[in-house]
Amino acid sequence: MWESLIIEPFINALLFIYDLIGENIGLAIILFTIIIKLISWPLMSKQIKSSRALQEMQNDEDWIAIQKKYKNDRDKLAQEQMSFYKTKGISPFASCLPTLIQFPIIIGLYQSIIQTMGNAPLQMLNLIPKISPWLKDLFSFIPGLQEPLALIPLNSQFLWMNIGQPERLFIPGLSFGIPVLAIIVAATSFLQTKLMATPSADSQSNQMSGMMNVYMPLLMGWFAYSLASGLALYFLASNLFSIIQYAILGRFDFKKLIPNKKAENKK
Repeated sequence: MWESLIIEPFINALLFIYDLIGENIGLAIILFTIIIKLISWPLMSKQIKSSRALQEMQNDEDWIAIQKKYKNDRDKLAQEQMSFYKTKGISPFASCLPTLIQFPIIIGLYQSIIQTMGNAPLQMLNLIPKISPWLKDLFSFIPGLQEPLALIPLNSQFLWMNIGQPERLFIPGLSFGIPVLAIIVAATSFLQTKLMATPSADSQSNQMSGMMNVYMPLLMGWFAYSLASGLALYFLASNLFSIIQYAILGRFDFKKLIPNKKAENKK
């Protein structure tokens, strides 16, 4: 079921885009990412609104009063919290759904890249049965496109990287490769979380948000460092698109990148 629902559609989509744009796998992954993000735009918009509402809830006077009133009764506090969600129209699960959807996409794309980039005879033989009949018909219908089987093996080179291998930039004189893409992925992940963060009156909530702002970019950077560069390319395109989406919705403030001098003086 995993193969038929996730892997095979991803492989066929990548092959179609790859041929359509002139057999460039790097651009195919970027376009694939943009298509996925456009499809999930309504969910992401809902996530942004729900996350904003949950964060603003921490500064709501009514919620603060409820927390003080029932601070010693967790069961009653939980009931009041759900009632508060309904009153304010907050959907806590909506903020998690797009994130959960990302996991099968990431895993599926990683496996699709590995299988599509196979150059060994056995790997290519395993790839051929996963090319859907509708893709063959579509290729024959659109003028200028090749037969899908003629695309195999794919050209895995994009800029300085091999899409099927972890990315490293080798500079003459250095005995090691620089993980440029991993650094950029970590930086854009940090930029994304920093710009989209909403301060809370709750110090514990602010502390947790601060930890997430550090750990999540490091985790994304580690994935980009250790896994296929095609997946790192997906992370980068996804981060940039999300930042643009937040900008369009007017949900972040560039002033958040400037250190708070008042807070520093207090320290």
